Amino acid sequence: MDTDERYRILERSEEDIEMLIPETRVLIERVRVEGDEALAETARTFDGAAVNADFLAVTTEEIEAAHEKLDPELRESLAYVIENVRRYHRGQCSTDVRMVEIRPGLLAGDRTTPVDSVGLYVPRGRGSFPSMLYMLAVPATIAAVPRIAIATPALEDGSVDPACLVAADLCGVAEIYRAGGPAAIAAFAYGTETIAAVDKIVGPGSARVTAAKRLVAGVVDTGPPAGPTESMIVADATADPWKVALDLCIEAEHGADSQALLITPSGPIGEAVAEIVPEIAAALPEPRRGFVEAVLGNYGGIIISENIEEACEIANRFASEHLQIQAADPWAIAAKIRHAGEILIGENTPFSMANYAAGANAVLPTGGWAKSYGSVSVHDFVKRTSLIHASPEGYSRLSTHTARLAEYEGFAAHAAAIRMRDRSM
Repeated sequence: MDTDERYRILERSEEDIEMLIPETRVLIERVRVEGDEALAETARTFDGAAVNADFLAVTTEEIEAAHEKLDPELRESLAYVIENVRRYHRGQCSTDVRMVEIRPGLLAGDRTTPVDSVGLYVPRGRGSFPSMLYMLAVPATIAAVPRIAIATPALEDGSVDPACLVAADLCGVAEIYRAGGPAAIAAFAYGTETIAAVDKIVGPGSARVTAAKRLVAGVVDTGPPAGPTESMIVADATADPWKVALDLCIEAEHGADSQALLITPSGPIGEAVAEIVPEIAAALPEPRRGFVEAVLGNYGGIIISENIEEACEIANRFASEHLQIQAADPWAIAAKIRHAGEILIGENTPFSMANYAAGANAVLPTGGWAKSYGSVSVHDFVKRTSLIHASPEGYSRLSTHTARLAEYEGFAAHAAAIRMRDRSM
């Protein structure tokens, strides 16, 4: 490939997000000024949902009705996978105070406490996502966040997806609002008459939601970057083309701004997958079929690498949200991957299994941020506070060094607090 071809195949939907900034800024300002009325109007305009300003908060009765409405087998599956997610996250947080004796008489350490309030954003534009809800709510509840609020777009009749309501109830979260897109992000950032502002926003979303998070980042912590979904498969000559083709379509069906790439050193595998994908796409219902076709004609495709080492190099450069390895020795290839939101090892671990049921968190960094971010976890809902204590002995050991450094840097008050500490006033 020449430089332009490489850039095109590896670019994200970043340009689309930048183009959305101006109109998103206007919408956020409307919510900041007009509050609930702007939220309701946005729901009617963008989601086609029958929502009024006094109909934003989900009631206890609606949650109870969702349990009655939901298929019992689906409820069973929700309970099963939510427990898997709990088992994965339980060991991630400790409230113990950790102290270390730095020098005799000098102790330093830290303690972990939850964020006071978080807003969990659960998208719905291309379908309902109870899986995203429990992937966010479980670690937040394990972290013991005092206030957990959920915002998700309403259905056309103004109701909220019953599976999302049941999932929230199973996770122990009852504060739920019918609000979506940039308007929901603005409500969490600035607050409205009904929705109190939060300290942190966590959750994935469309390019418009990503644009909104960028605009409010100076007001509220917008959490790990989680925009339009992206996936990559690394496969060698032993891979089953049918399974590769099936898995290549998984994340592509999320939307036209998704990304799906196959990298393989095997020309025959690439050719076989290219022949199979249209067959799989054709069998999908709309709009999923259209999404898959759009993705594989825009932000996706098949790359033939020189060898498996180059395939890994491309994968590390791209730093995909989801990465799957289908190969004779997938563990050896996984050891070469440094940057990925998640690595799914082997042909029996499709993206869909990880998205719903495996237990590991499926809310992952997108846009190349897997180079410096990891998956959502309990750690995203807590913060560490440093603790320091010096005894008279510890103070004596440290005072001279502290004063010297303060004077070198020109901070006279810093130094005086040490040099003059024992002087009688």
